[in-house]
Amino acid sequence: MNEDLARLGDEYWEYRLEVSPTTAFLLGDHRHDDRHEDLSHEAEDARIGRLHAFATRAAAIDPETLSDDERVSRDVLVFEASTNASMAETRLAELDASHTVGAQAMWPVTISQLPVTEPEHAEAVLDKYRGIAREFHSRSDRLREGVARGRTPMASTAAKTVDQLDEHLALDVTADPFVTRLHTPPAWSDDEAAAYRERLADVVANHLRPAYARFRDTIANEVIPAARPEDRPGLSWLADGEETYARAIHRHTTLAIDPREVHEIGRQQIALLADEYRALGPEVLATADLEEIFTRLREDPDLHFDDGPSIVAASERAMAKAKAAMGDWFGRLPVADCVVEEVTTGPTAFYQTPSLDGSRPGTFYINTAVPSRWSTFEIEAMAYHEGIPGHHLQLAISQELEDVPEFRKHARITAYAEGWGLYTERLADEMGLYGSPLDRMGMLDADSMRAGRLVVDTGLHALGWSRQDAIDFFRDNSPMTMTTIEGEVDRYISLPGQALGYMIGRLEIQRMRAEAEEAMRPDFAIKGFHDTVLGSGLVPLETLDRMVRAWAAR
Repeated sequence: MNEDLARLGDEYWEYRLEVSPTTAFLLGDHRHDDRHEDLSHEAEDARIGRLHAFATRAAAIDPETLSDDERVSRDVLVFEASTNASMAETRLAELDASHTVGAQAMWPVTISQLPVTEPEHAEAVLDKYRGIAREFHSRSDRLREGVARGRTPMASTAAKTVDQLDEHLALDVTADPFVTRLHTPPAWSDDEAAAYRERLADVVANHLRPAYARFRDTIANEVIPAARPEDRPGLSWLADGEETYARAIHRHTTLAIDPREVHEIGRQQIALLADEYRALGPEVLATADLEEIFTRLREDPDLHFDDGPSIVAASERAMAKAKAAMGDWFGRLPVADCVVEEVTTGPTAFYQTPSLDGSRPGTFYINTAVPSRWSTFEIEAMAYHEGIPGHHLQLAISQELEDVPEFRKHARITAYAEGWGLYTERLADEMGLYGSPLDRMGMLDADSMRAGRLVVDTGLHALGWSRQDAIDFFRDNSPMTMTTIEGEVDRYISLPGQALGYMIGRLEIQRMRAEAEEAMRPDFAIKGFHDTVLGSGLVPLETLDRMVRAWAAR
């Protein structure tokens, strides 16, 4: 065993928990519960330096002296540390006012995930809330830095962020999500829990609310007057936009790939999907006309939900089917369970890993704030992606791996994570999980979104597209509802490059599988392939390719 690498990996993981105490809390590591992330410019500078140092030390270890598994650890550490440092250097905090993925949209969800199982955990949260207040003061400062440097977000998303903050601040403090959504220790009586929530409300009123108000006023009074219009929303309109976007592409795809190449891959996938829609259309909608297929899927009220509980129930039915079939396709299965939970803020759907102490299962969250944005045919593909066999198998298995360094169990590598999620939507079709041809149309709908992301994200951030250009492309090339389209486009504007990891990752995993099938022919076993892909935690795509090739050769 290479002891230098082992020590470095342990040091890196401890550092990550130290600077990301919310991550530690969510995992059930309670050593840092009373602390909170420091988002100041000075703290960011310090993180950049430490991360570059970790990457340099890991890169200096000769890979020829390492075992195959140690080489994976080296790859992951170098990639994570170097790309996180690289992204921090782009100072995107100066643009961070977003109604789709902003902190004010995500905190109500995160609060409900904190595993507060003991009285001391609850006590620590009071100090953590004071830290969250400092976070929002830092966010205000960073936005003002952006205004001073001529780097601002799009005006319309900034205005919608102000609207969100106004809605939050208008709530009675006793109804504030920071008070109501936090779980209290199960051993507490109702009176003890009520007394504690009074203390929470006091911290919210005297610390969090003033920080939220300052954040709101900073955006309204300083950012919006200087913000960019909807015809100039992307990074391409910033002086350092090209370099910033190149770093984002590398971080989220793990590949050094030109945005124009990504754009063309997206258009090719859109063309292939058009053929699939036309082939399936006569069976589902009695037409092969692409425009008519899109319009009917988008606008037929009978194909859309009108309440949240029905969406949750449909998701649970889909996951039950997948659970029953897992054993035929995967050798390694997670111990932790996966559940569905309804939310009304944050992204349209997302997954949270189980806590390490077993107090919280893996959770597939689905945003039902506007139930009609969800089509009935979308739910199965979404459940397979976010839950089983998608992110839950991938991320819960990663956490449960033995003899793997902790930092690898919890690595955040978009192309691997989201590429696998998208791969499983098509895998579910192989598994016979889709309940009807209409549900299979939902699989195509999901593909349209992810292929369209390659076109739209690069269009916005490399080719100078307007927000309306992006909306029009999705409207013309997918059956997504207009509400969904506008939300997706605003998300890409706020998270440059992240949307590229899905389809790029899936195409790479499919390529690796096809090459393994060709090399192994009758010896290819799908369980072996899946266990190879899932058996080492999240890794860069080039590392995964090497691992799959080695498995096929053996």
